[in-house]
Amino acid sequence: MSAQIIDGKQIAADLRKKISEDVATLNAQGQKVGLAVILVGDDPASQVYVGSKIKACEEVGIESFEHRMADTATEQEIRHVIKNLNNNPQVHGILLQLPLPDHLSGVQEDLVQTIAPEKDVDGLTTVNAGKLFLGLQDGLVPCTPQGSLLLIKSVENNLSGKNAVVIGRSNLFGKPMAQLLLQENCTVTTAHSRTQNLAEVCSQADILVAAVGRPEMVKADWIKKGAVVIDVGINRLPPTEDKPKGRLVGDVDFDTAKEVAGAITPVPGGVGPMTIACLLANTLKAAQK
Repeated sequence: MSAQIIDGKQIAADLRKKISEDVATLNAQGQKVGLAVILVGDDPASQVYVGSKIKACEEVGIESFEHRMADTATEQEIRHVIKNLNNNPQVHGILLQLPLPDHLSGVQEDLVQTIAPEKDVDGLTTVNAGKLFLGLQDGLVPCTPQGSLLLIKSVENNLSGKNAVVIGRSNLFGKPMAQLLLQENCTVTTAHSRTQNLAEVCSQADILVAAVGRPEMVKADWIKKGAVVIDVGINRLPPTEDKPKGRLVGDVDFDTAKEVAGAITPVPGGVGPMTIACLLANTLKAAQK
């Protein structure tokens, strides 16, 4: 029997509807919710992301403040913008779109850390990372891991005691994902490119989360029968005759994996929509605080 396909679009739409209602309640009390986005340079992918985030804000009634800066912007100029937004009471969330242009790559982390933790809707400051590590509930959690956990819980109510394997150890996703699963009382293994017998490690997982950035790397024989599989990867394959723009695939070989898994997220339409919905949720949480 084929796996249940986890519909990220629908789950994200339900979350956005709830956020919209809560934002309307705050608006009625005279408090507008505001998110500021800083975009440095003209990277096309970043422009698309920022555009979709601003559109999503409009749909739920969150006011958006867009700060576009030239790709020649200096560290000092960006710090100045962040400082002003930290002090602006109309702004509840601040998002610095990453990656920054090459000449700023050495100071990217420093710039992220200048965002006030209570406005850090990406959950990347050391304060929010520390709160997640300590299991405190009042921090802001990175959006993609947060969304991934909601997708897991949409098909599996009780995660206690489950074996979870996260492939990937990035600060943006792998590490926070592991912490969230630990908080749900899972037994968590963090796997990565240096893990020995990776396929065997994955085959023990009741919950398998793939975030490696390698197209269709996770094969069906890596997956335990009935496991929940969350595919965080998004990779564009080269163009072919029938797909002149190329094809979007995840890190999991979806067509074969769905014959083994109990539930699985598609790419696109799985984790992606949840990331933006959770960004809106973090902005609302920041405003409510």
